[in-house]
This record gives sequence, structure tokens and C-alpha cells, in this order.
Amino acid sequence: MTTAAVGSPETNRPAVAGWMPGLRGWLAALPLAGLSAGLAAQAVGRADIAAAAWTVATLAVLGALLIQVVTSLAKGDVGLDLVALLSMGGALALSQPLAGAVIALMYAGGQSLEAYASGRAGSAMTALIARQPRTALREEDGALTEVPLAALVPGDRILVRVGDVLPVDGRVASGRAVLDRSSLTGEALPVSFGANELVLSGTVNAGEPFTLVAERPAAESTYAGIVRLVEAARSQKAPMARLADRYGLAFLSLTLLLAGGAWLATGDPLRALSVLVVATPCPLILAVPVALVSGLSRAAGIGVLIKGGGALELLARIRVVVVDKTGTLTHGTARLVSVQTLAALDEAEILRLAASLDQASGHPVARALVEEARRRGMPLAQPTMVTESPGDGVTGVVEGRHLLVGGPRLMRMNDVRFLPADGPRHAAAAAATVLVAIDGTPAAILEFADPLRADGGNALAELRACGIERVVLATGDRRAVAEALVNGLSVDAVAADLDPAAKTDTVMAERRNGPVVMMVGDGVNDAPALAAADLGVALGARGAAAAAEAADVVLLVDSLAPLPRAIRIARRARAIALQSVWVGLGLSLAGMVAAALGYLSPLQGALLQEAIDVAVILNAMRALGGPQVGRKPEARGVPRPS
Repeated sequence: MTTAAVGSPETNRPAVAGWMPGLRGWLAALPLAGLSAGLAAQAVGRADIAAAAWTVATLAVLGALLIQVVTSLAKGDVGLDLVALLSMGGALALSQPLAGAVIALMYAGGQSLEAYASGRAGSAMTALIARQPRTALREEDGALTEVPLAALVPGDRILVRVGDVLPVDGRVASGRAVLDRSSLTGEALPVSFGANELVLSGTVNAGEPFTLVAERPAAESTYAGIVRLVEAARSQKAPMARLADRYGLAFLSLTLLLAGGAWLATGDPLRALSVLVVATPCPLILAVPVALVSGLSRAAGIGVLIKGGGALELLARIRVVVVDKTGTLTHGTARLVSVQTLAALDEAEILRLAASLDQASGHPVARALVEEARRRGMPLAQPTMVTESPGDGVTGVVEGRHLLVGGPRLMRMNDVRFLPADGPRHAAAAAATVLVAIDGTPAAILEFADPLRADGGNALAELRACGIERVVLATGDRRAVAEALVNGLSVDAVAADLDPAAKTDTVMAERRNGPVVMMVGDGVNDAPALAAADLGVALGARGAAAAAEAADVVLLVDSLAPLPRAIRIARRARAIALQSVWVGLGLSLAGMVAAALGYLSPLQGALLQEAIDVAVILNAMRALGGPQVGRKPEARGVPRPS
């Protein structure tokens, strides 16, 4: 039995918080030793020594429990531990030392069993923290020096050996890197990365040693962010037994009423003691935290951090999903999708000249053009005489040629006229259109878009398969762009042209319709909507800190794919918890009635309740295993990520 309080305002505290960890070991060992010694003395005819041994064992647990109950009552917490206190005290008062020792043993043993189950269930979260490296091998003047992670700075070259956990985010210096990402993503197969490709901390080198060029300090790396999220979830939003809070007080009242009624009806205090014994400890409290923590552990194993048992319960009940577009359903970065040339120069030369000029701009679309040129291996020239008009574009000289790269207003300001027939070909789907003029002549129309994630459509379909009844896309983009993106996908409604306040209003409108609503986002502008939803889900450990803080669930990978699997895990864990509760309660109530009618002695009731507790805990631990959730990874070798 746990020490979770009934009706306590501290709903986030762990179910086993009341038992001091240092005491749990000897409190379980002492009643076992006392019970064994007493049985041995009873066997040789020393009933006095047996009674003394059983009494001492009971008093040890009773004293620790009394301190705990008094402390809880002082805080206004009325817990089911009160039943255990009454049953042990009643056993000693009614000269039933053997029954008292059995109750003490099963109570302390139940604590140890639950602690073991919760510890095993939380192993995935513990492993995430334990794997964090402390040092790295940095290349310095042709030699390798082991340095603490705090000493690493962007640009450092780090040797990653076989089996090493990547200490920071960075890029592969040369060759290829084969990384095992299973601890973060649940992927069964390693993934191969080529030279200059971005790799994330927390993954494991499953191939040959390679050199990593650090891109950010260790404190700002992906894995450090994940560790902070895990520690915050464990310390601030520990798993809670909400079902226990909901029904525990009623069960406590029923227990005391039945025990008191049996005593008054028969005049036999042993009847009341038998009822109390059968109700101690309670499967209502034991089963719920074990099943929920098991679900949290399984979710962490596939890259989904759920901030507590309450969030897991909500995740199991989700029926409506509001999903952000930019950075969530899409990659969040502009990509060149179309080039329409209008001059004699070929496409590659126009792109090279335009990208050379855009090196001087910090605009996201300009960075996307430069990235595309570099991806194609184009040698970029140094621009001169550069002038940027914020929001309009850039002018300058590249290799003696005068370039304009920007929007229609920039072209009009410089008397460059694009004909209506030269309009963009994919205007509906394009997030941005960029015009290029060279030496005063229209040269090209470039179209940029933020494409759908490769797994975006499949993730929405999987959410439908999980029982999600309604999917709403919420975005600040133009409606035409949003509708073109989700054309053919499993989306019921599109809410476009939204600012953060309007996005929050969209979530609240869905909540007013009744079903439990989940909001999925990744940016700072999503934080208010995440907080407004019944359940907020932040995408990617590298997303905005505000989004991760406001969310109840954080996907530790930059993908929607784990979310449907996490919903299935949550639903299974909740179903097992409920099953354990109602089966355990049913058996306990049957035993209490039998005890009230005189069919069970206090000792028999104690042994029966111990069997019930073991059964419900073992059943709750099924949430750690069971059938696979979601689709198994395809046997696809070692593909390169897109």
C-alpha cells in the first residue's frame, strides 16, 4: 500500500513519497525477521517469546507509520494509511500479535514491491539521464585531450569512438557516421550520415570512429535539453494516482462504516479488525501508480516524455487534435521548390549569382537560397555594394553584374518590370516567391515552400487509426498555402492567418465542443495554445523552450511518428490500471463482507489481502510489456535522413 493522500492538493507528488527511502529496507526486513522468530518459538512451545517477537515487529512498522499519518493529517491529508494504522493497532490491542505481524509484513512488503515496480517502470527515464557523457576527446594541436563537456565550444573537433554517446550537436567532419538512435527514437536500425550532415547529441556511434565538429555548447545541445526535461518531469510532475484521489476517500469511508457496523451488530471487535485487515493495503492505491509509471517508461523508450501520470491519463482520452503547421507538420524552413528562368543564362548560373548576393542577408528565405546553392556544390562569389531593404529584398554587385533579389516592390523601385505572364507557377502552395533581375532585366522567378514532413501524412493517418475523431490545422500562413499543404490528408478543418492569440482561441473553441483536445506545436508562438489545450504536446527537443515548458508531453525527436504510438501506450496503461483497480476492489470488498459476517479471522484476512495486492501489482506491471504499439520499423538498411 502506498502513502498517497486522499483529497490532497499536492496531486503531483509521488505515490510512495511518504516512506523515507532509508527506512524502507529495514521496515520490510524487521517484520519478516520477527514473524520468522515468532513462528520458530511457537514451534518449540514458547508462546510468550513468539508473542513478544510478533509484537516488536508490529510496533516497529506501527511507529514509523504513526509518524507518517500524523504528519499527513497536520497537512490536511487524509490517507488510506489510516486503515493500516488502525488494523495494526487493533491487532495489538485485541491480543492478536500474529495477525499484527502479518499486517506489518504485508504493509512494508507492499511498499518494497511497489518501489521495485516503480523503479523498474522508470528505468527508461533513468537511463536517459545516466547515459549523458561527462567528458569528450577534443583534438588539440594534433593530439587528443579529454576535456569536460563544459569546456567544449562551437568549432571544436571531437573524436567519437565506437560506442560513444555523442556529447554535443555538430556536423560530421568527413566520411560517414553510423548512429544508433534507438534510445531516443525507438528506431531498430542505425542511420547513416554523410560529411557535413548535422548529427544530434545523445545518439550512439554504431560504426567506425569519426570526427565531430561541434556546433553549439554542450549546455545548449539536444541531449542536454532532453535531460533537463526528464529531470523536470520527475521532480515537478511526478506520476500521480488521480484515480486514488477520486475514489480513495469513498473507499476509506466504506471500510470504516463496514468495520464499525460489524462491531456494533455482533459486539465482537475481532469482526471489525478482520474488515480493516482485508482493506489493508488497498489495491486502488497500489495498482494505479505502477501501471501509469510503466506507461511513462514505455513512452520514454520511444522518444516521448510524458510529464506525469495525469498527463498520461489525458493522453489516453484524446479525441480532438489541433496541430500547428510550421515546424510541426512541416520542417519549419523554406526550401526552393521551383525555378522559372526568364533570361538567356541557365538555371545554375542564375541561382549561383542570386545566392552569392543573398549571403549578405539574414532573411530566412535568403538563407534557404544560400543553403540550396551550397547543397548543389556551387562556388559562391563575394558580393559588393550591397543594400538591403527590409521586407523587400537585396541589391548589389556580383562579379561585375548588378543584381536585384527580392519581391515585386523592389523591382518596381528599380524600374524592372516582370510581365503578368511571368507569374509564379505554384502560387497557391508557395510560401514565398522571389524575383531575380540581372543588369536590369528579369532573370528568374524562384518559389519557396515549407514542405510537409515525410512522415506527416502517415502520422495523421495513424492518429485517425488511434481513434482521433477530429484534426484541425492551425497556422499563421495564408489559407491557400495551408489548404494546398494538407490537400488529400486526414484533416477536418483549416484555421489560417492566425496570430498566437487567435491560435489559442481556436483551441478554446474546440474545447467548448466537449471532447478532450490536444494541441501539437513547436514554437514560442505555440506556447499559449499548448497551455490552453487539455493536453499540450511540444515537438522536438530542439524546439522552443517556452513550448516545451508549456507542454504536458514532449516528443524527444523532431518527428510526429512517435505520437500515435504514445497514445496507444497511454490507453493500454490506463486500461490496465482500471482493470487492476476494479478487480482488486471487487476482491477486497468481497473479503470485507466475508470478514464482517465472520467467515474470515484477522489472520486469514491479512493473508487474503496480501495475495490480492501481489496480484494487482503484477497485473499492473503488464503495462511495461505487451504487444508492440504502432508499426515496426521497415528493414531499410542504413538510409540517409532527408
